[in-house]
Amino acid sequence: MPKIYATTNPAVTKREREHMALSRALAGECVVLLENDGVLPLRLPQKLALYGSCVRHTIKGGTGSGGVNTRDQVSVAQGLERAGFTITTKAWLDRQDLHYQEQRRDYFAWVDAYARENHYLREAVVFLHPFPVPPPVEITAEDLAASDTDTAVYLISRTSGEGSDRRNERGDYLLFSEELAQLRQLRDAYAKLIVVLNIGGVMDLKEMKEIPGINALLLMSQLGNVGGDVLGDVFTGTVNPSGKLTDTWAENYGDYPSSATFSRNDGNVDDEYYQEGIYVGYRYFDTFQVAPIYPFGYGKSYTTFSLQPAGVTVAGEMVHVCALVKNTGAHPGKEVVQLYVSAPPGRLQKPYQELLCFEKTKQLAPGEEVRIMLSFLSRQMASYSTADEAWVLEPGEYCLRLGSSSRDTQPAGVLTLDRSVKTEVLKRLFADPDPVQEMDAPLATCNPPDPTIPRIPLCAEDISTHTAVYQAERTVFPSARTEHLTVHDIRQGRCTAEELVAQLTVHEMAELCVGTMRAGEKSVVGNASDLVPGAAGDTSPVVWNSRGLRSLILADGPAGLRLQPVFKTDLEGNLLPGGGALGDAMVPFDAAYTEENSVTYYQYCTAIPIGWAIAQSWNLDLMEQIGFMIGMEMEVFGVDLWLAPALNIHRNPLCGRNFEYYSEDPVISGRAAAAITRGVQRHPGKGTTIKHFAGNSQEENRYFTNSHIGERALREIYLKGFEIAVRESQPLSIMTSYNLLNGIHAANSYDLLQALARDEWGFRGVVMTDWFTSQEQPFVERDHQPIYPISASTGCIFAGNDIQMPGCQQNVDDIVRAVQTGAPVDGYTVTLADLQQCAANVVRIIAQATEETEHLR
Repeated sequence: MPKIYATTNPAVTKREREHMALSRALAGECVVLLENDGVLPLRLPQKLALYGSCVRHTIKGGTGSGGVNTRDQVSVAQGLERAGFTITTKAWLDRQDLHYQEQRRDYFAWVDAYARENHYLREAVVFLHPFPVPPPVEITAEDLAASDTDTAVYLISRTSGEGSDRRNERGDYLLFSEELAQLRQLRDAYAKLIVVLNIGGVMDLKEMKEIPGINALLLMSQLGNVGGDVLGDVFTGTVNPSGKLTDTWAENYGDYPSSATFSRNDGNVDDEYYQEGIYVGYRYFDTFQVAPIYPFGYGKSYTTFSLQPAGVTVAGEMVHVCALVKNTGAHPGKEVVQLYVSAPPGRLQKPYQELLCFEKTKQLAPGEEVRIMLSFLSRQMASYSTADEAWVLEPGEYCLRLGSSSRDTQPAGVLTLDRSVKTEVLKRLFADPDPVQEMDAPLATCNPPDPTIPRIPLCAEDISTHTAVYQAERTVFPSARTEHLTVHDIRQGRCTAEELVAQLTVHEMAELCVGTMRAGEKSVVGNASDLVPGAAGDTSPVVWNSRGLRSLILADGPAGLRLQPVFKTDLEGNLLPGGGALGDAMVPFDAAYTEENSVTYYQYCTAIPIGWAIAQSWNLDLMEQIGFMIGMEMEVFGVDLWLAPALNIHRNPLCGRNFEYYSEDPVISGRAAAAITRGVQRHPGKGTTIKHFAGNSQEENRYFTNSHIGERALREIYLKGFEIAVRESQPLSIMTSYNLLNGIHAANSYDLLQALARDEWGFRGVVMTDWFTSQEQPFVERDHQPIYPISASTGCIFAGNDIQMPGCQQNVDDIVRAVQTGAPVDGYTVTLADLQQCAANVVRIIAQATEETEHLR
């Protein structure tokens, strides 16, 4: 019988209260102040005229598997009232509430009809078509007159999520026409107008910016359980917002270099050609001199800061840049110091500048000054040369730029290198039979730095060259041990995972490499666990009785643990149907289950800010604290691997899952993922699963889209964040993406999983597929017939993709047949050595991640 970690007491726990308080304390740093003419912070007592579609239904995060089922959340209306503000527009809010509920009733009626007509599960329809934010109801002259205040707050909310991309349309990337009209109406009616963005990704602000009289613009983002309280803290000045943008906000959607061809924009969702190459985000805008509305790294404060370079030194391969930061304003606050490099032009094209590293200051009192030291390895300035199959530092001048955004920097020093240096010698891994034609940059990408700026020589002899060693042909593990080996022997150091695996049968190994969902009755993505209700799935217990290897329990993220908040068992401890949740859909319990014949359990988790918001804090210590908090909840509920963090690149603002990804930049993405991983993995036996590996920038046709990306762009942009996370934090797991990468499914790519992650980066954990990668997908609308086949189960084993989730019997059967016959199955030949390597990786992580005394099956 499984051990049950959940509580039978429905009361709010001490852990819940403490974690919500911690989340509130941390989330204030995730808020970005975009505009402020001095109206913020507000002084109490204060009356507020509050308007917006979701003032009482504030969006806490994205939809799909990234959602978190929480006990409750604090709306903007609740948070502002709890902060001491008087809301004077409750009559309007009541009408908006009625409109919202009517829209939801209509939506669920449509869901039920659609599910019946198309033979879908109700949960599947909700997953594919989440409830959209409705437009606001009319604001009447009577509403304005009755509001009795000179200050209005207007909340703009948007949802986005897994399974579909956003659209460049009104009510999504663009403002509703009603929102635009109401902003003009409020501008004329009130002396002060504050606009708050409760959104999960970049949206068009051009029309709003053309309206004069908006006094403050605040990017609240989506902050989990406590969003309303956090906004109240920011409005009162209890918290000085210190977030900075992690994306470039364009004036026009067409300014993004991928806008014409992204996702459905060109009618082709089968092949996505990354024609912009390395020129993603600010690398494009700065290099091609396209002015954004808001640049990467930008964010205001209630105070002001001065930032001055204070010297550059070189010690071997390390470079140290010193900066002096002073609070020159009247409020305490924090500043983010950003260091960019402009590399010299040479054989390789270079972007104007690239982020090297960053540091957030402590809270500085007015007048207080602090010295910040930014340090990096000289090899971090290298570019990847496809011709050389190596990372290369070309000779010339490397201008170090210190600033508070990509458009507000000053030279701190110039590093000079007199000859070319290969920092890493690799091999070409990602050739594309249908190569993308990438854009060329202007000839001169960087103005020559002022000759008065200090020049500091780099010594080429001090920069080491690393040559990767790649795996030779896999060989079968020798079976020299005659005694019966168990996981206890591995933990005691009496045997290796390889020696134990050498004793397993082909069928046992195949089962071990496939998740436990066999019958197919649990088709809600992320709800296939037999051990922790609502968790995403479990690994196989096939050798629990014989070897002591229990199942790993995997729970979705990345905005917290997504579990079923309420579940029931019979008196024998067997799970009863009902209670399953995916977003707005909930399966009811049978009324026959009473207190006399069943037991009710509760497992409420903390919804943390979305990944995009967390990254906007630019605070790695904060991120590690969030990770530690999640790790604690993993201990509470018996979860081993958290299916997060997600760190795909914001290539285009319309990607449906940008809310859970961090940035357009790989450095902040990788360092954020590493910090959160360190926090989680401070809990022994708990681990993260960084995802989606790799080139996953589109949700439309996501199981079958082919991402065509040049190798340099892959390594410098789309893989770099994963590399940083692996090298800095060694996550226990990596999850592959659904898409093909240059013609090969990422889940089936040996070069991606073995040659790159393990051989080049030194990854030591386990690799798993995303859900339903190599089996029948339950959440695919067949209005489009893909031109590429499904990922192969046998290809996963060949590539070193150790666990296929959630698993089906066909996966097991295909693996066994391929190994036992030696014949190709679905295009892949799988050897016993291939299967043994995958099984050994699984065994090693189970031994590391589970307590021996736990008897969960």
